Amino acid sequence: MKNLELLANALEFIEEHLQDDIRTEDIADACYCSKSTVDKLFRCVNHISVRDYLIRRRMTIAARLLVSRPEMTVLEVGLQCGYSTPESFCRAFLQVWNCNPSVFRKSRRVSELFPKIGMPLMNGGKTMSGRRRFEVSELYDLFRSRKDCYFVCCDIRSLIPINEISTKAGDLAILESMKRMEDAAGSEDVVFRIGGDEFVMLTNSRDVVYAEKIAEAIRAENGKPVVFEGKEIPLSLHISVVKISMSNIKYDELFKELQSSLDAVKDY
Repeated sequence: MKNLELLANALEFIEEHLQDDIRTEDIADACYCSKSTVDKLFRCVNHISVRDYLIRRRMTIAARLLVSRPEMTVLEVGLQCGYSTPESFCRAFLQVWNCNPSVFRKSRRVSELFPKIGMPLMNGGKTMSGRRRFEVSELYDLFRSRKDCYFVCCDIRSLIPINEISTKAGDLAILESMKRMEDAAGSEDVVFRIGGDEFVMLTNSRDVVYAEKIAEAIRAENGKPVVFEGKEIPLSLHISVVKISMSNIKYDELFKELQSSLDAVKDY
């Protein structure tokens, strides 16, 4: 729970200061933790540094402004996204979008709402099932666009004993947990990780029956083992279904609600 709260606080601070000249140290100070702690958490959850997350979040907004606000100059877009010079803004934009802002605007690219950015994931940024995996930097907008849709939340039962066998066994358990969720998900549903052993599926449905069917499909896999060095290790997940209605998305409130829904189904 501590890491979940830390992640929520860090994300909320970043959203509130996207236009400011902030560094990883500033985010860590705001969260009352060390720079290495917040950076390790971002890398663990999303395989990305805080700095890269900040750049990509800004460039998501910049791309949208370039297309939707033709009256704004490139410099004005850069300033609104926290860059004081055209050169620094263009460098950051090129890093994410592989072209400069002017070219992007002329091509009128609509990029599935979010930038396609390289991540160290299998199949060029897709999951084992072929589903594209979203980054935390993209989820803020996805939450807003799917207001009132259902979440399916999962938490590995007894991950600590599995890690005590081997951290590699724990890694296998994490991969298998996400695979079970992805296999049960519909084509428009999104699976993401919010903690060390906590995962969430944001469905594209406001139908509770749809979400419950997904939960039941995942639950049917409980007890099936992962195999590590010839040893079968049973793997089960706590599973909850919840709808969270928010007019103004705040990470800390959202993550607390998701965590509470999982706590309610845990048999400690």
